[in-house]
Amino acid sequence: MNELFLPLRGLRVLTFENFGAGPFGSMYLADLGADVIKIENREQGGDATRGMGPFFLGEHDSHFFQTFNLNKRSLTLNLKTAEGQALFRRLVKTSDAVLNNLRGDQPDKLGLTYAALESANPKVVCAHLSAYGRDNERRAWPGYDYLMQAEAGYLHLTGEPGTPPARMGLSIVDFMTGITTALALISAIWGAQRSGHGRDVDVSLFDVALHQLTYPGAWYLNAGTPTERLPRSSHPSAVPVQLFRTKDGWIFVMCMTDKFWQALLGALGREDLGANPEFATIEARRRHRDRLTEVLDAVFVTDTTAAWLGKLQGLMPASPVYDLPQALDNPYIRQIGMLRDLPHPQQPDYRVLANPIKLDGQRLPSRVAPRLGEHTDEILRSVGFTAGELAALKDHGVT
Repeated sequence: MNELFLPLRGLRVLTFENFGAGPFGSMYLADLGADVIKIENREQGGDATRGMGPFFLGEHDSHFFQTFNLNKRSLTLNLKTAEGQALFRRLVKTSDAVLNNLRGDQPDKLGLTYAALESANPKVVCAHLSAYGRDNERRAWPGYDYLMQAEAGYLHLTGEPGTPPARMGLSIVDFMTGITTALALISAIWGAQRSGHGRDVDVSLFDVALHQLTYPGAWYLNAGTPTERLPRSSHPSAVPVQLFRTKDGWIFVMCMTDKFWQALLGALGREDLGANPEFATIEARRRHRDRLTEVLDAVFVTDTTAAWLGKLQGLMPASPVYDLPQALDNPYIRQIGMLRDLPHPQQPDYRVLANPIKLDGQRLPSRVAPRLGEHTDEILRSVGFTAGELAALKDHGVT
């Protein structure tokens, strides 16, 4: 198989990032071939997730850190020194973008804005991923994913009716914001290459969380109708789209169209339900959701989840309901190449999940996340620093 040509090869992105949102987004850029240089402060131990347990891979490394930082390089730098600032500007001259996910008031203080860096590189794009943005009264507020889920209404959309507010099981706002920032950054680089001028790009966790409210947001804004939590993780419009009990667990069924509803009835041997006025249309089924759940539960509980899936999968959308071990031990994910062996110096049998993007039918290549400062000398030599200068930078606590 020929070596895969990665579309972002030749782009260089300098990052100042911690935790999930920024690193998740920039890892997509690295996976697609960009040279993502993670600039870290050695005195602080680098990215905070290097020290985030409970599972570690030697000093300054952890499973958590590896999750968000594959395919990157690491350079240590103290940006709060005059020498550090000068070194940084030298790197900016040969870079396409600078990405940070700092608090909204920090980029100005640290010289990470386009106004501060235009003189070093007029085409540089400066992307800022913050909690609440840089241009409002919350600019200095710290913030994380769970807070956004809480304030944007997610906790009242998730879970069963009558139970306490519940967040999603993953930091989904972080991940969505990282991907949104990566898209905005690449778009701005494309624009800068044509116009000759870079710019600032801003994305916030709060804005992305709010934007993802989509149709429930539109329903409330325009019809005054709030979306409520429904039993069995049901869809607010299409019915039946929900969990059903089986003999040995649960199955999730999604009759998003009448075509799939008819297919379900055929597989269940209950074609008679299609003639029942209470269930004849999506609107009717929505009005009689609870009654339909009782009727279909009585059918599904007569057999196992596996047996029902054997009848339904490929005919209509249906899925088992797995816990995390079942999801990751599923042979299908190895079959499609989503599970990858990626030997780590501290754990030769280390495994990761592959990037979901395929190019020309091939998965994107992976290498383990970098050691703290692993590439400092390599990167600085590439922009003209001598061995003596590198030694002096270390002695002065700059790198």
